[in-house]
Amino acid sequence: MPGRPITLDSRCAPGFPDLRTSRPGRDGLVALGGNLQPDTLIEAYSKGIFPWEAEDPIPWFSPDPRCILRPADFHTSHSLKKLDRKGRYRVTADLRFREVVRGCATIHRPGQRGTWISDRMGDSYETLYRMGIAHSIEVWDGYELVGGLYGLAMGRAFFGESMFSAHPNASKLAMRHLCRTLAGWDFHFIDCQQHTEHLQSLGAVTVPRREYLDLLEDALSGPDMWNPDHADMLVL
Repeated sequence: MPGRPITLDSRCAPGFPDLRTSRPGRDGLVALGGNLQPDTLIEAYSKGIFPWEAEDPIPWFSPDPRCILRPADFHTSHSLKKLDRKGRYRVTADLRFREVVRGCATIHRPGQRGTWISDRMGDSYETLYRMGIAHSIEVWDGYELVGGLYGLAMGRAFFGESMFSAHPNASKLAMRHLCRTLAGWDFHFIDCQQHTEHLQSLGAVTVPRREYLDLLEDALSGPDMWNPDHADMLVL
């Protein structure tokens, strides 16, 4: 039976439960409340939990099963390979982080009303970007930003947050280049959070929460592999 989500105090230090010994609520809801300060977000992700902000109290989730993509397993379709070879688009990293977040927040998504990426959430992830924890991949058509994605890198795990395309397949191109880079750096997986047919088409799979927590513990056991010392290794 699912458990009841815990309540977090926004004025206090985070206190997320150990998901090996506790039962999240329905739909993987772990907690309500708290804040989006850097220490709160870092603790959450390190325990397999992420926020999905809509309004207060902030909901924190850990779905079961969990969707992950191993970088070496990224599926590149023939059409995507052809698009990449044409050289029309330029791909960069960590160049326009907040613009990528804004693109993810404002792009129209069929079947969705509005966005969970509020200005408050954007501010919080921008702080993590300045700390060297959050990162973005940008896709350019000339000087126009036409796609990208953003997420967090900790240890050898990349936690994907959102992506957008203003041109067809721009976000897939961003993911292709991200996966090539992460595979070269021996990252273990990209956390895609929840399964979608789109992610599955790119090579993502689902694993039970307990297996995900084992993979996460292993990925976080070593040093952070995305840092300024590795900037020249970006495969873009």
